[in-house]
Amino acid sequence: MSETKLSKHAKDIIQKYASGLFRDATLEFYGIKTARIKELINIELPEIKVEASSSDFVFLLEDNTCLHFEFESKYNKKDLIRFARYDLSLFERDKRKITTVIIYTSDVKKANTKLDTGSLMYSPLKVMMRDYDGNAIYEELNDKIKAGQELTDVDMLNLMFLPLMNNTLQRKELAADSIRLAQTISDPTKRNACIAAAFAFANKYLDKTEMESLKEVLRMTDLATMFIEEGRQEGRQEGRQEGRQEGRQEGRQEEKIEIALDMLREKEPIDKIARYLRLDESTIIQLKTGIDNE
Repeated sequence: MSETKLSKHAKDIIQKYASGLFRDATLEFYGIKTARIKELINIELPEIKVEASSSDFVFLLEDNTCLHFEFESKYNKKDLIRFARYDLSLFERDKRKITTVIIYTSDVKKANTKLDTGSLMYSPLKVMMRDYDGNAIYEELNDKIKAGQELTDVDMLNLMFLPLMNNTLQRKELAADSIRLAQTISDPTKRNACIAAAFAFANKYLDKTEMESLKEVLRMTDLATMFIEEGRQEGRQEGRQEGRQEGRQEGRQEEKIEIALDMLREKEPIDKIARYLRLDESTIIQLKTGIDNE
């Protein structure tokens, strides 16, 4: 029996495409006023455990401050303590002011996002997705894509956030529909960015069984070969397992090289590519030399 597995470098792939999707975007459509987004930055802090399945993002803005996203499908006052702890650690590391935005799915009717500890007041902003008509937004996006119209930054964010909004369909169906709709975008850069981001967010609000169904939808996209790897059930001989592991390692290295080449063609800095993909800068420089000589 075979099983579908996510590539261990799915996070790197998502980072690469999410960076392109969010760059130069703003959240004014959702009532959030900040400077424009400049780039995605590393969210891993030694003192704070960040779950691998998390869809949280931290962005560097053009005014040298940070924008921190949290996505929640239920309201829990205790989460504010966790978010505050993370923001303090991030501030200690980077010495930049942080604006935190909690995006609540349509399941959440009310949420108090003020935490008062006495001397410390923590007040992240919030976006209530139940205030947005997912049915109407889906139809609008579908019509624009069918007509061959170029999607705006707001359109692409709406496509990604669509399953979180009020809608008559179940969230797992919306997640699948958002990926199918993104697959029809003619611009390959925008298409892959929307698919990667939509899949990343789905991993936050869908359970394991629902994610397995979504992986089958992902198989029909251009990104399938990068996101998904085939595995086999346990019980094989150790030698064959080691052979498969070596093969996967080689495959993952090839995935990284392909992503690095794409990022170089998009003029991403060498040090940023090395940091995201955990490759030596010398390797990135060699790849760049090859592209320059094409």
